[in-house]
Amino acid sequence: MPAQVMPEKTLNGIHVLGREPNSSSPRRLEGKVAIVTGGAGGIGEATARLFAKHGAKVVIADIEDSHGSILANTLSPSVTFVHCDVSQEEDIENLINSTVNHYGRVDIMFNNAGVLGNQPKNKSILDFNTDEFDRIMRVNVRGVALGMKHAARVMIPRGVGCIISTSSVAGVMGGLGPHAYTASKHAIIGLTKNTACELGRYGIRVNCISPFGVATPMLINAWTSSQDDEDEDMKFGLGCEEKVEEMEEFVRGLANLKGQTLRAKDIAEAALFLSSDESKYVSGHNLVVDGGVTTSTNFIGL
Repeated sequence: MPAQVMPEKTLNGIHVLGREPNSSSPRRLEGKVAIVTGGAGGIGEATARLFAKHGAKVVIADIEDSHGSILANTLSPSVTFVHCDVSQEEDIENLINSTVNHYGRVDIMFNNAGVLGNQPKNKSILDFNTDEFDRIMRVNVRGVALGMKHAARVMIPRGVGCIISTSSVAGVMGGLGPHAYTASKHAIIGLTKNTACELGRYGIRVNCISPFGVATPMLINAWTSSQDDEDEDMKFGLGCEEKVEEMEEFVRGLANLKGQTLRAKDIAEAALFLSSDESKYVSGHNLVVDGGVTTSTNFIGL
């Protein structure tokens, strides 16, 4: 019997539902314990939902207490929420320790939390803002490094584990993001390779995912944050279906692969693959999900 196809719905303007495993489909993370940082919305939310559907116990970690708690309560009892600012080591340490205390272990650490920065205002190196740079690096790089550190701390004694981080196509090639954001995403790919090199001896796999533009509230808000007259609903990603469609259309126009729309669920599927036993010999890899953008610039009109 084919897997059940659920109607697409949206939460905060993001497509979150798609094909679900049914009773005859294998649940690819059955019995696993997974942490998803930045799990209250966007890619993190889609991943938390998908991991839970595939049998994982999921801990959502985020600074958005209201959204995170509501999502966890919706998906309860297999999903819980922990407040966590990934730039603060004590928060990461508490996240890992509380998960181990509750579930006994951590099998999957998905370092997904990140910030885009002020996209419209800081494009030029001439406008380089050191405070903005430090803020982005604290969340995007320090946060990932701390997630790797404390996940490895509890995975090494067990001799098994999976660490995944969200990078970006801006970490693969230039011209796809402002300087601070681009630097941070390049750093995540470097951290992934180095950490995979170190932790392989302990049976721990370390990989990252580099998405192209996904029309999450974070991306939309980053590009509209300079508008003084935006309303509060748009600011927090609510009631923004029109903006989502505009962003998706923009991304479709840039992609080499036509006929598809990149959504948060697609990145969640990539995370599911890297978390499952189907990728048991994949480590140190950057899985690029970009419709061919970083490999297929068509200069000669093929």
